[in-house]
Amino acid sequence: MSSISHSAPASAVKPNLHKTLFATCIGNALEWFDIAVYGFFASYIAHAFFPTSDPSVSLLLTFGSFGVSFLIRPLGAIVLGNYADRHGRKKALLLSINLMMLGGAIITFMPGYATIGLLAPVLILLARLIQGFSAGGEFGSSTAFLVEHFPERKAFIASWQFATQGASTLMASAFGLGLTQILTESQIQEWGWRIPFAFGLLIGPLGIYIRRHVHEPASFAQQQPEAAPLKRLFGRQKELMLLAIGLMVISTAVNYMLNYVPTYATKTLHLPGSAAFSATLLAGVILTVVTPLMGLWAEKVGRVPLMWGSLILLLVTIYPAFTLVVNHTTPMTLMLLVGWMALLKSVYFSTVPSVMADLFPIGTRASGMAISYNIAVTVFGGFAPLICTLLISATGTSLAPSYYLMAVALLSGIALVRSKQRLN
Repeated sequence: MSSISHSAPASAVKPNLHKTLFATCIGNALEWFDIAVYGFFASYIAHAFFPTSDPSVSLLLTFGSFGVSFLIRPLGAIVLGNYADRHGRKKALLLSINLMMLGGAIITFMPGYATIGLLAPVLILLARLIQGFSAGGEFGSSTAFLVEHFPERKAFIASWQFATQGASTLMASAFGLGLTQILTESQIQEWGWRIPFAFGLLIGPLGIYIRRHVHEPASFAQQQPEAAPLKRLFGRQKELMLLAIGLMVISTAVNYMLNYVPTYATKTLHLPGSAAFSATLLAGVILTVVTPLMGLWAEKVGRVPLMWGSLILLLVTIYPAFTLVVNHTTPMTLMLLVGWMALLKSVYFSTVPSVMADLFPIGTRASGMAISYNIAVTVFGGFAPLICTLLISATGTSLAPSYYLMAVALLSGIALVRSKQRLN
């Protein structure tokens, strides 16, 4: 309570757009950079921390730890989202970025299985759990912070949440491509895969410094904080959370499919690693550049038409796109598939954060967005690589990931219909 009253005077000052964007988006960028790097270098991490006689089992264990870490995200969303609604967005943002750095440091500096035995996979899981808990509160707090500071530009300003995810994918892909070109396979396996995680640690201190020097949004600082935001959410706003989850499922599924591409391309399609990282590099460029442009366009034409256009195009084109890659497997067809997914994701992704923010009132906004977002990410995103790997094994077809994407696109379409009715 006192922290909010102290922030109120500062909130009367017109915030700086660029400083506010940087303060909020840098934590989101760090979160998704570590996630993308873990996904991109999964085969190397599997060898270092989950060695078995069967490479497929080793890879499944790695993706399992990737997915299990997402199970704690809803807990992080509950704890940190509630903290943000009761004590302020700024304090929650500072806590989340410090936890994210702690998890990253463990992954960067921890010895492998050959050195410390079973402690290695246990500590990897611990690091991923810490990062998952931290990430659980990041999206709700930072999106609420942006939208409440600039309500008149909410479509554009909130689109940067996901543009930074694209930038993170871009950086992670650049590291993957660069390392495969500069280092030998054995060098990457021994120590090279740690380099991008170490780079992520360098971003953190700058983010902490910037976040210490921002203030609470006026609309939040000037109102009485919700005494029990979780009670209100689970009592009267359950439908709002279900709608927000539904809106997110296709967005997060596509995002994690892009992270899965290097493994899918090398293990299933048998393409070289450089081709896989080139494709994800293209995706990062598209997501970074196109997403904020779509946020600007949404301010002119509306958010819902863009969302519908993206969903319909994905439903009718994703299966043919995967068919093209499977039947004509080349680096170029892989880049076409990944580029198309990234483009559709940019259009849809740009509008989702502001629509989710509009569903919830200020008093429960951080909690509601955080919990909804992280349930969607946990169920439909975190386990997407594992689900796709299992689907390919079960069906015997490399087209299985397209089935998954079409199914979740239908779910998001249903949620969009109901959300439009609710917002109207």
